[in-house]
Amino acid sequence: MMKFTVTPRFCETDALGHINNTSYFIYLEEARIKFFESLGYSMNIEDWKFILASTKCDFINQGHFNQNMIVSSYISKIGNKSFHLEHEICCEETNKKIATGNAIIVFFNFKEQKSEEIPELFREQLERHLVVK
Repeated sequence: MMKFTVTPRFCETDALGHINNTSYFIYLEEARIKFFESLGYSMNIEDWKFILASTKCDFINQGHFNQNMIVSSYISKIGNKSFHLEHEICCEETNKKIATGNAIIVFFNFKEQKSEEIPELFREQLERHLVVK
């Protein structure tokens, strides 16, 4: 499981004083990038292998400006050409769950514009982060 801390900025809140729903998708994107980097994949566009097929976020409790939150990421499913990356966002101080999210990511060949089977070496890397609940 991969974890990192995010501290919401004032500009990420809305008129009601809590984190705007769109900001959570920025945190989830950052989590995906950190996850790929932890596996040794750089953000080199010329050699990028992934495409986002679906993403969602469920809002459990309100988050607020300057509240340190821990974003945890793990794999829940590995298919032939895609995998599911799950996220939990919790308050660092109380461990109260703020939001959950997930993404379906496809291994993709941009030159040929088609999905490809996940290579065995990458599958092994993903399996190290597999959490079955």
